[in-house]
Amino acid sequence: MTHLRKMMLEELQRRNYSAETIRCYIRTVEEFSRRFRCSPDRLGPQQIREYQAELFHKQKLSAGTVTQRLAALRFFYIKTLKRSWSVTETPYPKKAVHLPTILSQQEVARLIDAASTPYHRTLLMTLYATGVRRAELAHLKIRDIDSQRMVIHIQGGKGRKDRDVMLSPKLLEALREHWRGLPRKPSAWLFPGNRWHTGDTPIDTKVVWYACQQAARRAGIQKKVHPHTLRHCFATHLLEAGADLRTIQMLLGHRDLEETTIYLHLSQRHLQATASPLDALKLKDGSPQDD
Repeated sequence: MTHLRKMMLEELQRRNYSAETIRCYIRTVEEFSRRFRCSPDRLGPQQIREYQAELFHKQKLSAGTVTQRLAALRFFYIKTLKRSWSVTETPYPKKAVHLPTILSQQEVARLIDAASTPYHRTLLMTLYATGVRRAELAHLKIRDIDSQRMVIHIQGGKGRKDRDVMLSPKLLEALREHWRGLPRKPSAWLFPGNRWHTGDTPIDTKVVWYACQQAARRAGIQKKVHPHTLRHCFATHLLEAGADLRTIQMLLGHRDLEETTIYLHLSQRHLQATASPLDALKLKDGSPQDD
């Protein structure tokens, strides 16, 4: 595997793939090789099909995760080994489309107020006020907060795209209070890591996840809540307030406007804009039991 791993790594780096994608692709090929106890260059479509089926039925992975694993193997065989790849023999799985969970504004307020520490409260406020992903939140730097223009610069977001989002005056005050409360003033990271938040590295994204989970329990919210839930709430509540889809697309950093249209299915303003056809029917008063 050493020589093949080096070849694949070079092909990924030449195409400027992100560090996370490189790690995921190489790990997938290594797992594939271990599954059949054979060098991956000696495996073919039959083993790939068997591996794909096991990802679904044994490991119970989602369609999106299986697609990512297949993309890694496809890259290895086409770009590294220079072999052909049949989409017919190894098709990508169909994805189930699920609407995300949305909290009302009252529920978001309860969630933020239920944060276990001021640090967690600031994390939740930042997630909801900006719509950033949890990895983007964890890697915010002090210089990204532009209080003169009232924007936050998101550097190197998903797809290595930079963007700006609005800086809420309420969030700015919370961030200033957060800064004053830090035992050691960081030189780079807005949310420094380690137990006392004095580290030279940013917080782990698991901290953001834990902050959401714990606050949801404390608030008594029964819905499944995670950091991305607040991103969905940010977009949906903006749409309900009258923001247009194109603006929301830019704030979220979506590549395609079609990704953003999912919030049309979640916005109460759009759902209630058209009456149900039942309301136009002239029905008799009462029910059959009343006769």
